[in-house]
Amino acid sequence: MSFPAGKALVQTVDFFTPVVNDPYQFGRIAAANALSDVYAMGGEPWTAMNIVCFPSDKLPLEVLTAILQGGQDAVDEAGAIAAGGHSVDDDEIKFGMAVSGIVDPNCFASNRGVEPGDELILTKPIGTGVLATAVKGEMPGYEPMEAILYETCGRLNKTGGAVIREFGVKGATDITGFGLGGHLLELAEASNVRLELRMKNVPLLPGALEMASMGMLPAGSICNRKYYLPKVDVAEGLDPIHFDLMFDAQTSGGLLLAVKPDQLDQAMNMLIHAGDVAAHVGRAYAISPGQASLAIL
Repeated sequence: MSFPAGKALVQTVDFFTPVVNDPYQFGRIAAANALSDVYAMGGEPWTAMNIVCFPSDKLPLEVLTAILQGGQDAVDEAGAIAAGGHSVDDDEIKFGMAVSGIVDPNCFASNRGVEPGDELILTKPIGTGVLATAVKGEMPGYEPMEAILYETCGRLNKTGGAVIREFGVKGATDITGFGLGGHLLELAEASNVRLELRMKNVPLLPGALEMASMGMLPAGSICNRKYYLPKVDVAEGLDPIHFDLMFDAQTSGGLLLAVKPDQLDQAMNMLIHAGDVAAHVGRAYAISPGQASLAIL
């Protein structure tokens, strides 16, 4: 297979411990998460290699087979090729992928590409961190929350990547471990703009607010809030539990796309038509000296 003419290569790697109980769904979620970095640039996944840590003396190989099948199915849906990988005998399960993708070197998105006036679209709801914590703790009624994680975290950001290519989007990021607020702040600082996030417009997963109110914020989310909060302008009167979710560490979260005002409706319609979420959550502004790069309103 020859490399496509006129394209550039992008590479990424990600793996983690299980966030759900079902091995097949865990494999799919881990693969979707790894593929997401390519989509966030407007790229298309090309090849993927498995990274596996597995306690072969403690669990049946059927569990490993299911994990790998979940990853394989996500790669197949992405239109990429699974090209082997590497395994290690370990006491704790870990799975992910090293992904190579292709992009147009003259038309790709990065965290440096946001411009004043850009409108911000989020493509998945927030709250996977608190739901995963509740699932791990087997909170009463956790089964529906786990099903929500299967659906949300296992969904590819394929259409978001297509929006980047279709509309020539220059500024984008995927929302993962730093939470929505953390990734927005990185985007704003890299682009030298001020981003304003309208918290009421941010979609939340069912049960996320309730679980956060019960203290189900994972340690990573608490660290995010502690680290990023001094750098953020926060409007008065915001619900503190809802606000905490703006820094909830996400697994296989959505994309944050910075589109031009005249592209907003078309981009959102493209996402909705494909079955994705399309939430208009904020806007980019020119930044003044001394201003915070991110404001949450």
